[in-house]
Amino acid sequence: MSPPDKPDLQAAGFSGPWPAPAKLNLFLHITGRRQDGYHTLQTIFQFIDIKDKLFFRVRDDSGIARTAAVPDVNAGDDLTLWAARLLQEKTGCKSGVDIRLEKALPVGGGLGGGSSDAATTLVALNSLWQTGVDAGALADLGLQLGADVPVFIHGQAAWGEGVGEKLQPVALPEPWFLVIAPNVTVSTAGIFSDPELTRDSAPITIADFLSGGGGNDCEPVVRRRYPVVADALDWLGQYAPARVTGTGACVFAAFAEHEQATETFARLPGGWRGFVARGRNNSPLLDLI
Repeated sequence: MSPPDKPDLQAAGFSGPWPAPAKLNLFLHITGRRQDGYHTLQTIFQFIDIKDKLFFRVRDDSGIARTAAVPDVNAGDDLTLWAARLLQEKTGCKSGVDIRLEKALPVGGGLGGGSSDAATTLVALNSLWQTGVDAGALADLGLQLGADVPVFIHGQAAWGEGVGEKLQPVALPEPWFLVIAPNVTVSTAGIFSDPELTRDSAPITIADFLSGGGGNDCEPVVRRRYPVVADALDWLGQYAPARVTGTGACVFAAFAEHEQATETFARLPGGWRGFVARGRNNSPLLDLI
């Protein structure tokens, strides 16, 4: 029997759960700035096996709504609603949808939660509404919602360039990651507008990265602006090379064995939040499409 606060969503006509996995930026270089203000970059995206879950119920009318409040995500900022409206508008679909989002990923943590939620919404509704948009066109739509959305739509670990939308699939080791989630929300816009941000890193190659090259150009700015993130980096760096993902706030380190990651996690200072997750080259969303 479902608990009172956990309705039987399938019985209520919802499809799901549809997974919206987290990502890590294994490195992030800012290589320039375009005339429109967007930064050009190089990065590698890899998924980890922690995820938000989404449920969708197709409506006979054209209404789009979420059926439950989402902590720390106002309805006006909810990218699942934006994604649904965008797909509806671009395809002329007459159906609507009720959306239920169950959050596991921290908001503003650099794990791509909002972008992943948007991507899963586009993929799921493209199927449920039978709008027939191919993956490339769906990724182009997703780019209107955020630079990270296309990688979640394609669902493969990737080398990213441009603003993150030029993707080349890569096969990577799938280590265990210890991720620390400091209790702070980092402003991505604030990091990218900081005058001390490095914006002229020399481009590197995939081979350079795989041989140990690459860092995160945002990290010095994040350290200065958010001391709690600096503390997490310094603590985790005692056990393995630690890095910010995206603009933070989450920091991570890779371990070859699950036992190493969990033993380090057990030493996490009191009051800190974190988790251990496996790196994945394929998104679980691929299994559903």
